[in-house]
Amino acid sequence: MATKYLFFTGGVVSSVGKGVTAAAIGRLLKERGFQVIVQKLDPYINVDPGTMSPYQHGEVFVLDDGAETDLDLGHYERFIDIRLNRACNVTTGQVYAEVIGKERRGDYLGGTIQVIPHITNEIKRRIASVSKLTGAEVVLVEVGGTVGDIESLPFLESLRQIRGDVGRENTFYIHVTWLPYIGATDELKTKPTQHSVRELRSIGISPDMIVARSDYPIDDSLREKIALFCDVEKKAVVPMVTTPIQYQVPLLLEEAGVGDYLVKRLGLEPRQKPDWTGWEHLIEEVRRDKPPVKVALVGKYVELHDAYISVREALNHAALQLGVEVDLKWVHSAELEKGKGWDVLEEVDGIVVPGGFGSRGIEGKIQAAHFARKNQVPYLGLCLGMQLMVIDFAREVLQNDEVNSTEFDRSTPHPVIDLMPEQRDIADMGGTMRLGLYPCQLLPGTHAGDAYSVPLVQERHRHRFEFNNSYRQVLEEKGMCFSGVSPDKRLVEIAELRNHPFMLGTQFHPEFLSRPNRPHPLFVAFMRAVCERSGVQITEKSASFVSEAVQK
Repeated sequence: MATKYLFFTGGVVSSVGKGVTAAAIGRLLKERGFQVIVQKLDPYINVDPGTMSPYQHGEVFVLDDGAETDLDLGHYERFIDIRLNRACNVTTGQVYAEVIGKERRGDYLGGTIQVIPHITNEIKRRIASVSKLTGAEVVLVEVGGTVGDIESLPFLESLRQIRGDVGRENTFYIHVTWLPYIGATDELKTKPTQHSVRELRSIGISPDMIVARSDYPIDDSLREKIALFCDVEKKAVVPMVTTPIQYQVPLLLEEAGVGDYLVKRLGLEPRQKPDWTGWEHLIEEVRRDKPPVKVALVGKYVELHDAYISVREALNHAALQLGVEVDLKWVHSAELEKGKGWDVLEEVDGIVVPGGFGSRGIEGKIQAAHFARKNQVPYLGLCLGMQLMVIDFAREVLQNDEVNSTEFDRSTPHPVIDLMPEQRDIADMGGTMRLGLYPCQLLPGTHAGDAYSVPLVQERHRHRFEFNNSYRQVLEEKGMCFSGVSPDKRLVEIAELRNHPFMLGTQFHPEFLSRPNRPHPLFVAFMRAVCERSGVQITEKSASFVSEAVQK
């Protein structure tokens, strides 16, 4: 069958929920037996978000093939339970770099290079390549930003052209907008949506469906008004009221008839009846009152929670399996250096130190690792969090406070964390780290070995510095166990302490592979230790529920 394309655009305001909507609709189609892939088109001129501050862009989500991508790809993977590739995130920077490279090589035979057709052709080529690479039958494409942004115009023009290229019957445009609430008159306003659709139509795209986002209920009269003024069917105006449970969105869209409507409009025949049993049980478990356990996330970008969105979700996934609620405390590592925030650490039963770059707030993270070690508090270190756990332990073992990573102190006499040999002559920052999926061999009888219950795993990496093997023997003799290593034994992947309830760090990012119905085993092991310390009983009902849901 011909590939079907669903295009998602946003209106009125940014951060309106296009990513979650696209992910949820992808799940609707997967439940009907279709092979789905999702692609994000980002208008910024950066080649990828890899060199961008998390304050600017939130988390950088890493894929199996090492692509550094937008955080929305994390939504896609978690909701649909698929593995994406680098073709699934396209930026203006990538497009222009490709076109300019061809021009420099003379590929255009002296022609004048223009936005139309050269830039738009490259964008269309990248959209078409996704289905060719994956064999997907339905391609969902989300355009970042908001209609009216000047930087997104080439992408929107490309989407307009694709309808003519592949046929009207193979394309479907979904516009996600926001209905603002006016408190003085106690009403939702549709006028901004009308203006947004008019802007989209001026480009040549008429939406086939409008997903109307709101914090308040949307009645039928508003849907009729939007349908009338925006020239869409009333049944294609989908109300989407804000829900505190984002994983409920697929069920809300299913209830609104979106799945059946899309299948009919695209001329598809469902291969199976959607089975939402596991997903419904998931939502029931989220809603159920559960005992809280306090966990501190000690980071340097905690003002923007999106910087750690996959870590937060992985903790929630693991907590669901164990029948508890994560009471997450956000602690700024730079504040710990000033003596602030320690009261929070003293009241939690688990500490997570996630990844990051740069020296700001590093000593605060090391102090958090020291606190967890000395007070027997369960600790999970992710990438940088592992390295700082090692630094803290090595400072005590070597009786030297100058132990450090050469990332933060190039003249340290004890570089227990150092650049990988192949990284030392690299000048460019973007896309040059150890990125993507690598194997890890586990040591039986350790926290890591017990958690995974298999001898070899594959995990996603994003780092430039590694554990310095010169210190492996001395740290092992003093109680550190390297429970995960590369198959050639050259690289340390997991470090943990023997005489501690749970103090474990990973050089990789396990949070990227956690799923709501299939939590990552290391996060589950960490949360078990947290529950044990807090005295909270793990409920067998929730644990068996997740196992059952995964089997489905």
